Amino acid sequence: MISRMGEVESRELLRETITGRLGCSDQDKPYVVPVNYLFDGEFIYVHSLPGRKIDVLRANPNACLQVDAIEDSYNWRSVIAYSHYEEITNVEEQERILANLFTRLPHLTPVESQLKSRGLEPIVFRLRITEITGVFEKW
Repeated sequence: MISRMGEVESRELLRETITGRLGCSDQDKPYVVPVNYLFDGEFIYVHSLPGRKIDVLRANPNACLQVDAIEDSYNWRSVIAYSHYEEITNVEEQERILANLFTRLPHLTPVESQLKSRGLEPIVFRLRITEITGVFEKW
């Protein structure tokens, strides 16, 4: 039987998980991509290469992040965090967020090496949660 999760349980799943699917709207077409992220209890932080995802979010900052934890077909949890995209432009704040991301996700550092060698800086952004919903099934 599928049941609703409360906000505390939904936020806990966001905190436990490191990969989700970022959903946004590209001129009335859905656009969904996997992202690694860090959730600090208030904001979802992501870094990215320049490209379509950033272009779409800049044009329409309404987004969502969907995460799940699946044991099997009858035991799973899923959360959608509806949010608003906010690009971080302050260099000190970017560095602090990237340091926290790399501590939690050390396998991300090669991306920055590639960026630096091409003269590019990573784009760091946060998702400000406006609504969060979660469901689960347990047998």
